[in-house]
Amino acid sequence: MDRINKNRRKFFQTSVALVGGTIFYSLIKPFEAIAKETTIEKNVDKPLWGMGVDIEKCIGCGKCTAACKTENKVPEVPFYFRTWVEQYTVKNDGTVKIESPNGGIDGLVQSVPDEDIFKSFMVPKLCNHCSNAPCVQACPVGATFVSPDGVVLVDETYCIGCRYCIQACPYGARYIDPIKKVVDKCTFCYHRINEGLQPACVEVCPTDARIFGDLRDKKSKLVKFLQKNQTQVLKPHLNTHSKVFYNGLSSEVK
Repeated sequence: MDRINKNRRKFFQTSVALVGGTIFYSLIKPFEAIAKETTIEKNVDKPLWGMGVDIEKCIGCGKCTAACKTENKVPEVPFYFRTWVEQYTVKNDGTVKIESPNGGIDGLVQSVPDEDIFKSFMVPKLCNHCSNAPCVQACPVGATFVSPDGVVLVDETYCIGCRYCIQACPYGARYIDPIKKVVDKCTFCYHRINEGLQPACVEVCPTDARIFGDLRDKKSKLVKFLQKNQTQVLKPHLNTHSKVFYNGLSSEVK
């Protein structure tokens, strides 16, 4: 019995040490380690595209949403967006009001009286282009896939509109195109980046709140943005290895 108790104590001591070491590493690991987590090793000769969002710079003008709709021919009817902007208002009483009328396409206007506001900020959202993408795992026909350069795409010739990927996406970034009857979502404007251009939302942002680039290129604007700021991803506990990084992300954002 004494030997069993000693073995139990040794097991728990080892487990605590391992877990503690993991937590400590996650707090101190450099950007290079974060980039490696999202690396598709067999395609190291290709870019690994990602995006940074500086919440401190976003003014909620909605130009990114409008440009995205035009560039990608997103249906004009409300509630269909590849990217949108949410306004978070934390009131003095601790409650949080989240607004995004028409995806913020017309610009966001504060509806809470100034005297009731503790803080307020804008949060652009889009597909997070996860390396460990739940939508890819959920698709029964292989229509959703990760490209060699890390962009999550949908092959509409394979999509059967089953909506499994919509349910699996933790970021609410997918919808069924009302005309084509297949899934649509942000592609980082894949047709543009393949031509050496920036995504439409990045190009039109008047405050440079969005930063696009190659996570493997240490000289890219995105890598410099990540090195300069203590960025976070949405829903990190899901371990999706998101490639959209936020600066100034507040705990109220889900």
